[in-house]
Amino acid sequence: MLLIICALLPLLLGGALPFLQLKNRKARMGYVLAATLLTSVLALYMVFSGWEGRIELFRLTDRMILALQMDGAGRIYLGLAALLWPLAVLYAVEYMRHEKHEGNFFAWYTMTYGAVVLLAAAENLFTFYIFYEMLTLLTLPLVWHEKDKPSIRAVRRYMISLFGGASLGFVALLGFDALGAGQFVLGGTAIGEVSKNWLYFIALLGFIGFGAKAAVLPISRWLPTASVAPTPVTALLHAVAVVNAGVFAVLRILYYVVDSQLLMGSWAHGVMMGLSILTVLIGSVMAAREQHVKRRLAWSTVSNLSYMLFGLTLLSPSGMAAGLAHMVFHGLMKIILFFCAGVVLVQSGRTYVRQMHGLGRKMPLTFGAFVLAGASLMGVPPLPGFVSKNYLITSAFGSAGAMPVIGAVVLLISSVLTAIYIFPVAFRAFFMKPHLSEGESLPSDPGACMKISLALLCVLLILAGVFAGDVMEYIQAIAGGLVK
Repeated sequence: MLLIICALLPLLLGGALPFLQLKNRKARMGYVLAATLLTSVLALYMVFSGWEGRIELFRLTDRMILALQMDGAGRIYLGLAALLWPLAVLYAVEYMRHEKHEGNFFAWYTMTYGAVVLLAAAENLFTFYIFYEMLTLLTLPLVWHEKDKPSIRAVRRYMISLFGGASLGFVALLGFDALGAGQFVLGGTAIGEVSKNWLYFIALLGFIGFGAKAAVLPISRWLPTASVAPTPVTALLHAVAVVNAGVFAVLRILYYVVDSQLLMGSWAHGVMMGLSILTVLIGSVMAAREQHVKRRLAWSTVSNLSYMLFGLTLLSPSGMAAGLAHMVFHGLMKIILFFCAGVVLVQSGRTYVRQMHGLGRKMPLTFGAFVLAGASLMGVPPLPGFVSKNYLITSAFGSAGAMPVIGAVVLLISSVLTAIYIFPVAFRAFFMKPHLSEGESLPSDPGACMKISLALLCVLLILAGVFAGDVMEYIQAIAGGLVK
């Protein structure tokens, strides 16, 4: 029952927001923050208490059952969202003061949290697919928030990419159901005599289809295009919740639906790993070329999501643990970077790398946070980005075959490219003379809500580095089946 309450709270309270006669903006923001905080408290209780209650909602067939039950991997996904969502809402309280249709924005933003809770607790692939699509539908209005030509183009590409991917995922769902698979059990479901090529084909469809949310090639461009949405959307949903849902889906297929050893060394396995490696490289190159700050960060997300997918395609407990760890640490790093870009946009209207000159002198908190998160993204020790990248590369070199080694080398190249697209932004902000027109002054750091959100996120990032060993030990226990 606790799980249902945790999911229904944001869904019902968010859905009711446009219809409530709240007196003023302060009351509306208090309502949204209270709904988010209460949901996060319940979610974190389930994560840290080891809550395992099972809830069956209805049966479509003997195998297609809509049911919820939390496990170790679900706790990682939900725990990350529960930690970041309240801070994202706090940031959005100040950011959205300058935007239109604020009430509608917070309604959809809050309801999306409910979909994430349900997705994290899906007991099987059928349930996962239902809430996976629910997440897509709830985020469409957020991408389309501005209702101008760029947002219309973005939402059109968003729909084509994610609904197209979901169609492939639905075929994979039916294929797994025909094989008697689909229940989430670490190690996969026992599958009887079946053509191996048929199994490989279904698994590859699932990887590409569900991987659309993770922006794996050839379905990558929707993510940078969606950066036209308000920064709280691009930061939380398109750098944490939505895109991580794609990674989470691939994890479920490769480790919980199919016995990973059945895929090991197959042509489908080669395609999955190859697409992941190629996406890492192309995403990093595109980020280094891109001059629009939010699109640069979006291409960086494309690359880093495939860091996670590459780890998962190693088809080993160490690869699974490394992929999950990078999902957690990247979420912290990238939300800070997007929030910094959003602060600059709100305070000055500047969106391009060439416009960052001198801003660090008047915005020390904003660009200090950018440097901290950027250094972690580059893999500078002892920050958490170094830890997850090190585990990914170590796991790759410990795997058999040439492809994992090629992937490890590409990850090293990508780390160099990360420095190329992160360092110039910080260098321009702190060490180059500002470009100011007559009468123009440099912007300052934002108001209290954005400052508190950024400061707390930086504290979380530092703590993640300090306690990275403990985090990795817990994640490795999940991958090894020691934590249910």
